[in-house]
Amino acid sequence: MLLRILDRLEEILIATLMAAATLLIFVAVMHRYLIGIPLLYPILFPINLSWAQELCIYMFVWVAKFGAAYGVRTGIHVGVDVVVNQLKSPWKNTVILFGLLCGAFFTVVIGTMGAKFVWGLMHTDQVSPDLEIPSWIVYLCIPLGSYLMCFRFLQVAYVYFRTGDLPHHDHARVEGVEVDGPGVGAAEVTR
Repeated sequence: MLLRILDRLEEILIATLMAAATLLIFVAVMHRYLIGIPLLYPILFPINLSWAQELCIYMFVWVAKFGAAYGVRTGIHVGVDVVVNQLKSPWKNTVILFGLLCGAFFTVVIGTMGAKFVWGLMHTDQVSPDLEIPSWIVYLCIPLGSYLMCFRFLQVAYVYFRTGDLPHHDHARVEGVEVDGPGVGAAEVTR
């Protein structure tokens, strides 16, 4: 139950930040080009969107950190497994489990270093250039995203150790789209 809530929160955070950043970029670009129209200049000139680029950068950094954890959970995170797939079963299982545990170790180290960095920033008056929000809020994605990614590596490693199954992304399946039978929705070639 708690894992499903965490999964859903992760997906909602990623989707919301991506949608908000896209909308904000669209509005800022439209503002930039429409302000050149003499009739709209008096209306649009007082609106200051100089902060939009900075906020979009921060949102995409947060999306990248949490998206990496999502990628580990769903099996779409980048991995090089050409050599691993050539190994025989006992060695293959050991190497995969070792790789997952190395990923967990790496992300917990990055998360801890990020937490120390954020803790140090919390005791300063440093703010972002345009938005003037405390810098520690911007960098909070490093420990949060890294610890979540560590949890996902451990989660995948536990399931793999127990069942031998790794999450994998099915390119033929689209979430939310149901197919009634074989060949439905796909072009069939007739002779």
